[in-house]
Amino acid sequence: MEGKRDIKSMNEEELKAFLEEMGQPKFRAGQVFSWLQKGVKTFGEMTNIPSNLREKLVETCYISHAAIEKKLISAYDSTVKYLFSFADGETVESVVMKYHHGYTICVSTQAGCKMNCDFCATGKGGFRRDLTASEILSQIQTAQEDNGIRISNVVLMGMGEPMDNYENVIRFLELVSCEKGLNIGMRHISLSTCGIVPKIYDLANKKLQLTLSVSLHAPNDGIRNRTMPVNKRYPIDELLKACRYYAKETGRRISFEYAMIDGVNDSDECARELAGKIKGMLAHVNLIPVNSVSGSNYRKSRSDRLRSFIAILEKAGITATVRRTLGSDINASCGQLRSSAAKEKAAKGERQDEIILTK
Repeated sequence: MEGKRDIKSMNEEELKAFLEEMGQPKFRAGQVFSWLQKGVKTFGEMTNIPSNLREKLVETCYISHAAIEKKLISAYDSTVKYLFSFADGETVESVVMKYHHGYTICVSTQAGCKMNCDFCATGKGGFRRDLTASEILSQIQTAQEDNGIRISNVVLMGMGEPMDNYENVIRFLELVSCEKGLNIGMRHISLSTCGIVPKIYDLANKKLQLTLSVSLHAPNDGIRNRTMPVNKRYPIDELLKACRYYAKETGRRISFEYAMIDGVNDSDECARELAGKIKGMLAHVNLIPVNSVSGSNYRKSRSDRLRSFIAILEKAGITATVRRTLGSDINASCGQLRSSAAKEKAAKGERQDEIILTK
């Protein structure tokens, strides 16, 4: 790949300019773009492109592809979890979930993560690199092809912090919503951040109409500093100010993700403090019973704690729900499959072949 162009990360205008430099007519850009959006893996598959142009493209460009390393299928709800690999051997996780309204995919934006949140398996493995726009897009294309489905909703909530890979994520959003591509509208896309405040302002100013999900997980700096290191740079009040700006500029409701951790952030006092912080904001709170992560002593909150927490929020006029758990038998939350695969690879001294676990 060294020295070659990432052709699938180009938009159609960039592709047009690139091909014009090769002396190609403008309409070729539309043809090539169409093939790339269909998910072709080689230039040889572009059957309506002249062979001499295909040869030039092989010499100058590469096509990103997400190859399936492992695939787990839930016996309970048909949730599918993938471990994808790219050309350099880096791996990421994606999850496909079926709902009554269609299929949703949770994609990764980085290989690993720098944020190191206490309750997140991804951060335990460290950061490797950013994903390109084409690599994020390829996760959707491979999942659609493998399952024979059309994915209608995208959640950028897999491995990595999307706002830490801002430019590539913005380009991905442009490509995935393109009418000539997968044509997934912005209102069917959610982007999750742990709170990179300057990028929230940047995103708000783009007015993209996607749903911003903020991983809050605490009502105050004391708790959040212990569980989420990013809070030491961007404290809660600063983060919530940015969220209010986003809601005002876009007219879109903020979704606050709140991992319920037994004895840490699930008390009635925490609920009242949280309500006071976000009351009056265009917002929704999504409570998530925390996942068990190796190296962490955190346990999910009891059901009575969840009920009490919700009651306090609703009394303050704040909508709150408990996230439905899908793929619990395959550890559908991101980070754990990649970690286990890396350990297996190290133990065996070789790359793992695809493994499919079914009912």
